[in-house]
Amino acid sequence: MLKKKDKYIVAVVGATGAVGNEMVAVLEERDFPVEKLRLFASERSEGKTIDFHGNPLTVEILTDKVFDGIDIALFSAGGDRSKEFAPVAAKAGCVVIDNSSAWRMDPEVPLVVPEVNPQDIAWHKGIIANPNCSTIQMVVALKPIHDAAKIRRVVVTTFQSVSGTGKKAMDELLNQTSDILNFKEIKPVVYPHRIAFNCLPHIDKFMDDGYTKEEIKMVNETKKILGDDSVKVTATTVRVPVFRGHAESINIETEKKLSANDARAVFSTAPGIIVLDAPEKNIYPLPADTANKDEVYVGRVREDDTIENGLNIWIAADNLRKGAALNAVQIAEELIKRA
Repeated sequence: MLKKKDKYIVAVVGATGAVGNEMVAVLEERDFPVEKLRLFASERSEGKTIDFHGNPLTVEILTDKVFDGIDIALFSAGGDRSKEFAPVAAKAGCVVIDNSSAWRMDPEVPLVVPEVNPQDIAWHKGIIANPNCSTIQMVVALKPIHDAAKIRRVVVTTFQSVSGTGKKAMDELLNQTSDILNFKEIKPVVYPHRIAFNCLPHIDKFMDDGYTKEEIKMVNETKKILGDDSVKVTATTVRVPVFRGHAESINIETEKKLSANDARAVFSTAPGIIVLDAPEKNIYPLPADTANKDEVYVGRVREDDTIENGLNIWIAADNLRKGAALNAVQIAEELIKRA
């Protein structure tokens, strides 16, 4: 368990990646009580520097010997490294907040979105899991509706930016866009098809039932975070040619009737949500407008008249912040509150 302190020794594992960089930035922006920040990555990143509060910090090689004395470690180095190093860190007395999929569905590991289920932090055993980016923003929007009217079923289609795959994917979108405009041949590397001026209904691997791992993550993680296996979820996840920010179209069936105005009122008082819903003025959430923003934006709220108690909503959020780095830091903030 974390001991109460004025300041903490914090590590970012995978510090040179897109999410790791964002974690460092969020720790600084939110003035997290850091006594010392240590940055770790693979051998190829050794010696690189990242600024923190105006001071360049040198990236160290990750080994199983580095965790002694570290209070909190934010992991964003992939599932294999999390499986290998998170238990080592926890055994050394460090609390790990892991951004990979490695621990999310482990029954011994809390899966936390602080606006939704902060109480689950209390039963951690050294590792706390950060949910999938598309799940995080969805459950922030679902939670107040579930509390108000009990959700029966969710049908979600995502529109996910390439930054969710990483820097190489962002470079591929930029290069392919340039190549198309200059009439050059396109050679996909990161994705199986061209992503520029295209949409791919394919995120992560396809499973035997025709769903992708990303879609299954959204189903299972939503139930675990809401603490309610009765909520039925089905998902279609789509990669779109946007650099940063995920959007989702969500259809919700509830037990109790909520009008569109009722739903807007619920959203307007919910933590972590900003309502942008004036379509007559062309006001609705846009991924481009969520960059570097902390909140989940909700709009296009309307009733689904094909079912008795139905709502349609459209949401957008910054997948690198609320969908990853910010949520991890918010978990850490909640953790120190409870120390």
